[in-house]
Amino acid sequence: MPMHERIIPYLERAGLYHLARLNSQWFWLDEPLVSAFVERWRPETHTFHMPFGECTVTLQDVAFQLGLPVDGEAVSGCLGEFETYMEGGRPAWEWFEDLFGERPPPNKVKQMTVHFTWFHERFRVLPPDASEETVRIYARAYIMMLLSTQLFGDKSANRVHIRWLPFVANLDGMGRYSWGSAALAWLYRCMCRVANRNVTNLAGPLQLLQSWIFWRFPSLRPAGFEVFSFPLASRWSAYLPPNDGKEQRVIRYRLALDRLTARDIVWEPYSALDVLAVVHPEILTEEHSRMWRAVTALIYFAVIEWHQVDRVVPQLGGVQHTPEDALNVDWLHAKDGRGGDRWFPHYYQKWHEHWENRLDAVISIERVADPGPSADYLDWWYREAQRFLSPGAAFADPRGTQIPPEAYQRGSSQVPRRSQLPDMPDNRRVERRRRVGTRDTGREWRWLHDAMQEDDAGGDARAEVDHRVRRANARRGRTPDDTQHAGGVSGTAATEAGGDTFTTTMTMDLDDQLVSPRFYADFAELIGNDAGTSNVQFGGQSYQQQMPDVQMETGAYQPHMTEMHSQPHDYQGQYGVDLNVPAGSPLDTWFTMGGTPQSAYGLDPPRDDVGQEAARPTRVRRPARCGTGSHLLGDFHDVARDDRDG
Repeated sequence: MPMHERIIPYLERAGLYHLARLNSQWFWLDEPLVSAFVERWRPETHTFHMPFGECTVTLQDVAFQLGLPVDGEAVSGCLGEFETYMEGGRPAWEWFEDLFGERPPPNKVKQMTVHFTWFHERFRVLPPDASEETVRIYARAYIMMLLSTQLFGDKSANRVHIRWLPFVANLDGMGRYSWGSAALAWLYRCMCRVANRNVTNLAGPLQLLQSWIFWRFPSLRPAGFEVFSFPLASRWSAYLPPNDGKEQRVIRYRLALDRLTARDIVWEPYSALDVLAVVHPEILTEEHSRMWRAVTALIYFAVIEWHQVDRVVPQLGGVQHTPEDALNVDWLHAKDGRGGDRWFPHYYQKWHEHWENRLDAVISIERVADPGPSADYLDWWYREAQRFLSPGAAFADPRGTQIPPEAYQRGSSQVPRRSQLPDMPDNRRVERRRRVGTRDTGREWRWLHDAMQEDDAGGDARAEVDHRVRRANARRGRTPDDTQHAGGVSGTAATEAGGDTFTTTMTMDLDDQLVSPRFYADFAELIGNDAGTSNVQFGGQSYQQQMPDVQMETGAYQPHMTEMHSQPHDYQGQYGVDLNVPAGSPLDTWFTMGGTPQSAYGLDPPRDDVGQEAARPTRVRRPARCGTGSHLLGDFHDVARDDRDG
């Protein structure tokens, strides 16, 4: 949307005029470059992990690159229920009509958002004879579009949220907010989300991220962009990245980042005289510049992130020390405003209080002539960090870990004083991990291992069991009649394990410690009411059952499918099929019970000696090919259930 001269005063009072100047150009994003950097983003520290240390986008970068104020009130409130949470608030769409003179048509509205096209068509051109009230309406529309596109864009990329109504209702008071900290909080949150392997789309102020890369890393910036003005992100407004071979370019950028050293980053790009000559004086005032050194919360409505400049001290002219442990904000990362509106300054009261006391969180940094990491830091970083993402074959020279001489010359620095806040772990995620079976599940199921060791007392010593619950099968529902595991593992009621409650719908991954005489006896008893007879052998012990004659030996080698097709049938009812997916090493001691596959139903039924069709069993009971993904008790469940139903 064009910026009319008559709305510029409102933009200046709101602190958004420099950002609006960037809006006159269409920025193109170098997607492979940004993707290579996002691969190195760590949500725990809010930094990029590079071969030489850590670096990140800070409030200083927001001020220089976008020209936004970084000091002021937090950008927060509620998302739409203004009449409930705000004094004097009104229903959202009534307030919208009062501020803009009309309501958008229903086909332009989706929940609490309005499509870009309505703002673009309705408020693109300001009439020459517009009254001052009309100018204010157009200024509100321009600001809402500016915030929704340049700073706080989401993955829809085409909608304006009405959360901004309380802000544009008072245009003269918009300048008291810290738009820079809110924009940085949203950029952090978007990168933390896309760090998840299941997320592929990145939103947020990406022109800030790309400009930060170009200013900090000269070897990655495009050639021919030597002239710049304020805000500094405007330097790359005419940059047009190539649009082909993106996958190969990601690989090249990844390798280029792996080869970076501390000499390849410009720690202080804004200290050059030609840069200071074009920067707006307001950016350099102590009121704003002191906030660059604040280790504090960054707030944008439901988004709370952490400004960890104590991990990137060289970007502010100091020597990097070995940092303290990062603050755990997993609980905050799980909050995104969904699940009901609320008044966020009250819901996140402690974090808002920390922002209000942000001056107490400003750390002291001793500036040096040669900023960079100290020798102690590099020694720690080389031992602890994952510095390289490319395969080793991509490097022509060995990856050295020798500390450069200049790091020793810098000496060491003291850990700056910072405000202490308690960790905010996501306890729900911990409980979920216990239910689905990850690293926290081992101790919860150790009672089962101990009980089985007691049953098997006097036997040979065995290795530790892998107590895990299979994620995929943990959701498999069963009826009470189906939940009778061998050896007292299950019942119709929940089982108390280590103080936590686990239901019988869990399917456990247990290794061959289950292969004990007691276990086989329990399993033989489990299927003792089946129809038919057979002699089943488990681990060398025989149990009489009504089943076809099948020999089951867990330690025996089971042939692959190609071998089974080439061998004669040893008993009636055998099918040359793969009953266990995925298959593992044939030498494993794991096994499962498999069923008749669809491919077997087309075969002619086996016949007895007099030519009559023999009865076809509903399940084929024999050991399938071994695989480390086998899930013993769950498949025993299926056998018992199908025998009962069949």
